[in-house]
Amino acid sequence: MAESTQTSSGRIERPAPPTRARVAAVMTRPATVLDDYRRLLDLVGVVDGLSRDTDTLLKLNLSWTKYFPACSSQPWQVEGVVKALIDHGFPRERLIPIENKTVVTNPIQGAQNNLWLPILKNYGLTFTPLPDVEWIVYKFKSDLLKLNEIFPEGIEIPKIYPGKQIIHFPTVKTHGHSITTGAIKNAFGGLLKEVRHYAHKYIHEVMVDLMLMQRELHPKVLAVMDGTVCGDGAGPRTMIPRVGNVILASYDSVAIDAIAARVMGFDPLSIPYLRMCQERGLGVADPSAIDIIGDDIAAMNLGFSTKRSLVIWGDQMLRKGPLRFMEKAALHSPLVVWAPFASNVYHDWMWYPTVGQKIIRGFMRTEWGQLFQSYRTKFGSGK
Repeated sequence: MAESTQTSSGRIERPAPPTRARVAAVMTRPATVLDDYRRLLDLVGVVDGLSRDTDTLLKLNLSWTKYFPACSSQPWQVEGVVKALIDHGFPRERLIPIENKTVVTNPIQGAQNNLWLPILKNYGLTFTPLPDVEWIVYKFKSDLLKLNEIFPEGIEIPKIYPGKQIIHFPTVKTHGHSITTGAIKNAFGGLLKEVRHYAHKYIHEVMVDLMLMQRELHPKVLAVMDGTVCGDGAGPRTMIPRVGNVILASYDSVAIDAIAARVMGFDPLSIPYLRMCQERGLGVADPSAIDIIGDDIAAMNLGFSTKRSLVIWGDQMLRKGPLRFMEKAALHSPLVVWAPFASNVYHDWMWYPTVGQKIIRGFMRTEWGQLFQSYRTKFGSGK
């Protein structure tokens, strides 16, 4: 990402949008997926783009403590990237896998259920849950759109973040708040503490803020996105898995999210956070200005549509809908404990054991489901 400059008056000058961006794409299948991740990282230029002498944060994506296809970073995504990095000489001690908690997710249990822990252990890496690290108030120089207003007492970030390069591990899926979710939204879980759900009201502006923040914090940002199985419908959890057989990588988080949006069947420039990021010179969202290197995916259109789960629908009714007069009492007071409780009841106790399990059983009959089963057989429970 291009660097911003600060004038003598303190105003941040944003760079003009780059002329073109590049996104690497590889069509894959279960039998070759690890080798395909190696090819993907070679195409994107991981050796030239990242420094082996700098600590690298591996920001995993946990959208549900439970395993659900396309919901969180896939085990073959984690293994494929980690294996390729180590094969290319990135020191194990400088690779730092991380993920945060939300009011409805537990990073340790999620890392077990999604089989990250045994894979990381197998490669000599240690998972770091972000609730266990020190957080500091960081004064950003950029003119943030909303986060300073949402967190007037200061924005806390993990102390380990500044100065480290970062690799994001998103999946291709829809999102009831932001239409699509990917590399940019993955930063949401690392740069904001547990109460980051306060930002849902202004999610598109906050996504722009995340790009501005990362530009100040990280010398390099790489996104490696898994679309082997994609999530359609009421993302990021209660989705319908669709086989995509594609993996993507880019140093431009806006561009990779734009290409993923197009693969799903959306016009990237119609998605507010992507359009706003391009307008501010934070990346390229116009597919006509993005070069796809690797396999030809120009014709891919999965025909997805974004829907809202019951929980997201209720949240939006309180934050922006006819029930917004109740927002402060319901979501910004001690009464807020009802929200994660209601979410857990709906997602974990009602939807997952019924609709979710039926979907999972169908997924396990696919080739990708069989690959997940083979990981589970190899590593057991993941503990």
